[in-house]
This record gives sequence, C-alpha cells and structure tokens, in this order.
Amino acid sequence: MPNASSSPCIWVTGAGGLIGHGLVRTFVSGAAARVVGLTRADLDLTRPREVCERFLADRPMAVIHAAAMSKSPACQADPVGARRANVEVTRFLADLAAEVPFVFYSTDLVFDGLRGGYVENDAVNPRSVYAETKVEAEGIVLQHPRGLVLRTSLNAGVSPTGDRAFNEEMTLAWRAGRTLSLFEDEFRSPVPAEATARATWDLLAIGATGVLHVAGSERLSRLQIGRLLAAHAAGYEPRIEANSLKSYTGAPRSPDTSLDSSVAERLLGRRMPAFSEWIAAES
Repeated sequence: MPNASSSPCIWVTGAGGLIGHGLVRTFVSGAAARVVGLTRADLDLTRPREVCERFLADRPMAVIHAAAMSKSPACQADPVGARRANVEVTRFLADLAAEVPFVFYSTDLVFDGLRGGYVENDAVNPRSVYAETKVEAEGIVLQHPRGLVLRTSLNAGVSPTGDRAFNEEMTLAWRAGRTLSLFEDEFRSPVPAEATARATWDLLAIGATGVLHVAGSERLSRLQIGRLLAAHAAGYEPRIEANSLKSYTGAPRSPDTSLDSSVAERLLGRRMPAFSEWIAAES
C-alpha cells in the first residue's frame, strides 16, 4: 500500500473558502488517492512558476478549482484583478492539467435572471464583472478534454474564517445590530456547501464533463431566505425589512437566477436538498 506522500492526489484549490473547505472535509480517503487542499498561504495561484513546480511535484490525478475572486462588489471595483484571478488563473491551471479531469465552479449569475429555472443550455447573459469573468472561464474549461463546469448558487454552511457563507454574513450583520434590507423579488437556489461538495466528488467519480447545474431544489427570494434564517436564530435578534428591485438604483442585478439541477440529479441518483430542509436539520 502506498504511503500518504506517494499515493496519487487530487488538488482542491481555494481550500480556505466555503466550498473548498467542504470538499476537503467530505473527501473519502483511502489507498487509491488523497486530497491536497491548497489555500492561498499554501500556494499563490497567480505565480505561474511556483504553481507549475508544485504541480510537477504532486502530479495530481485531478484538479478541482474552487479558488476565485467571488465577491461581486470587489470584482466590480477591480475588473482587472477579477479577470486575473477568475480567468487567467483558470486558463493556466486548465492548461497545466490538460491530461487529467478539471472541475471548475461557476455561478447562476451567468444568466440575466429575466425568467429563472435555467437549464444548462440556456443562453448566458452576465450583468456584472464577476459573472463576465465566470462566463469567460467557462469557455476555457469547456475546451478541456475532461473539463466539468459546475454552476451553483448561494452556498450555505460553516467556513474556516466564519464569514464566507451568505448565512454567516447575515448572522454577523444581525449580531452587530444591523437591519438587513432583503429583496422580495430577487430569487436564487440556495444550497448547503456540503451538498455541493458531495455532488462534486460523485460527479468526478463517474467522469462527468460539460456543464451541470448543482444548486438547491428550492427557489427562494432573498427575503424568504432571510426569514428562514431568522426563524432559527439563537442568541441575537434578527431584524429584516422587505425591499424590492423596483426601488433599487445600484449596479445591475439579476432578478431570478434560480437553476434547474435535474440533469445532475439524474446522474447522481438523488435530489439536491432544499435550503429550508437544511436549516431545519441544522437547528
């Protein structure tokens, strides 16, 4: 039996983030392979020479690329940095891993949100810098012979830093005494990050390629999501006010980017969980 250092490995970038951390936690270890979770402190993905050296040393049998500049306001403020992090890093890694499976996480925000219930072959129409970089990166990964693009939605859970998941951000705001203004007419398909991670491992195991939607089975507004979280609050007082996109005047937002995950569900042989079920089980 090979030892841990010599057995084949699978790279998980962004291991310090919510989904990356979930991938490391849910990996079923064994003699066949081990997982190498890479945080920014472990390896700066914007340094090609260092990445190449580490790749040649580890020779991963697959790469799951979860690292990204994922906060839309930050991407909007720094489009050059967003493109470097989300497009150029993806291009370099995909080229480096040309002979092994390559999994990339994209977003429901690649759609304009004018109707919701999107399936994989619906036309994309990004409305933000973040979404634009994800669309461009998708195109790169889909040229990879064993590339898999997983479009997901809002992911919930517990991150290593305690502030990466949307539920953590909302809870921190409430604990600080803030009132959250939540849209009643902006819809997503929230999903537990652990479910996203487990689906990823199973889809990788069966050799899935192309584009798949991996999101929650429930279409919920921002306001509905907030109320579900608030109903299970403990030790603080959640304060919410309803708002509407009709009165919103900021950067463009997509009103309904809910995803249809039925193709992935058929491959997985199970339904993706509903956010309300996860909240009830966690409380």
